[in-house]
Amino acid sequence: MPVRQILLALAVATTPSLSEVPNWGEWRGPTRDGQIHQGAKAWPATLDEANFKKQWSVDLAEGYSSPIVHGSRIFTVETRGKENEIVRAFDRKTGEQLWETSWEGSIKVPFYAARNGSWVRSTPACDGEHLYVGGMRDVLVAIDVTNGSVKWRVDFPQQEQTQKPQFGFVCSPLLGRDHVYVQAGAALRKIRKSDGKTVWKTLEDERAMFGEAFSSPIRATIEGRDQIVVQTRMALAGVDPKSGEVIWSTPVKAFRGMNILTPTSVGNHIFTASYGGGTFWYEITSDNETQSVAERWNDKLEGNMSSPVVIDGKIYLHGRDKRFHCIDPVAKNVLWSTRETFGDYWSMVANGNRILALDDKGILRLIEADPKAYKLISELEVSARPTWAHLAVCGNEVLIRDLKGLSSYRWE
Repeated sequence: MPVRQILLALAVATTPSLSEVPNWGEWRGPTRDGQIHQGAKAWPATLDEANFKKQWSVDLAEGYSSPIVHGSRIFTVETRGKENEIVRAFDRKTGEQLWETSWEGSIKVPFYAARNGSWVRSTPACDGEHLYVGGMRDVLVAIDVTNGSVKWRVDFPQQEQTQKPQFGFVCSPLLGRDHVYVQAGAALRKIRKSDGKTVWKTLEDERAMFGEAFSSPIRATIEGRDQIVVQTRMALAGVDPKSGEVIWSTPVKAFRGMNILTPTSVGNHIFTASYGGGTFWYEITSDNETQSVAERWNDKLEGNMSSPVVIDGKIYLHGRDKRFHCIDPVAKNVLWSTRETFGDYWSMVANGNRILALDDKGILRLIEADPKAYKLISELEVSARPTWAHLAVCGNEVLIRDLKGLSSYRWE
């Protein structure tokens, strides 16, 4: 079915620069690690209704895709009526809808995943000119941020005869200057922004159920070498962004390939944790122009879907056991684990020694990161509906996407 565009507003506001307005343009933020970096103001001492106020809210169709913020606009991706995927733009200050674009794109996911719904999962990426959106039927769409027009659309199963992924398009695109990197079409791909053409593909896996990856890539410089760090269903690898060469690779144990976390780069080490596999700490070493990977530690503590944050070298992870953990990978030790269990999923953003954590039950927590003990500062219910989408935090703005709505809060 052809792309249908409903252009509700054509007026174009000048997009402020990154230096003027904080943006949240990719999965887990500008650096894809859930961190608020240099120059950020400290968060307020507590989290309560007096200093954390809702500015506006809008109704949405279902979806797990996180909101993306760039300049004066906020973007969402949703599944409407179990038939169509829709992309919408909203005014950042008021929540007024600016435009909407849609296409036929629904699928029904199998097995255990079906209990949580079959709606869109991938979080788009925005470079200020275009929004790069992954649709459940394994399509990647480039959309003009000013008016919602489609620049190009790649349907991998149709154009390359790849198998449709049974769990849908899950990986969230990674932005480069002129390219986008994403696990789609049964491979990690480098895709030109200008026309949607694949420059190279690697780590191919044609198995429909076990081939399409859940994890999203990051970009890191390790031992002086620029690389895309990516976790497939079965392996962790470093890939040269120019050539697509696999620099190093290692298997990662997981139940039925459930490697879901975004890999975490810490110096020349990579941390990850898998469902049914455990916790893993790898070291990347160099010998002239060759790099190799070695496992330095593993633990029975399993990850699930929640990617961790790193503060002062300690890793704070919400695990498959629904508990919150502090890990010292250098000392090869789990420092503490909460007795309390939480939801099935947390999204976390760190600022200094503070962690803002949203669980799938609609509870937002402000936590002091302390390697000695779990220190909850305060908590607040922000939604009565499931909150699986990742938090977006821009300065004193916090955007919360629940299953059927988007709310903008401001920290006073």
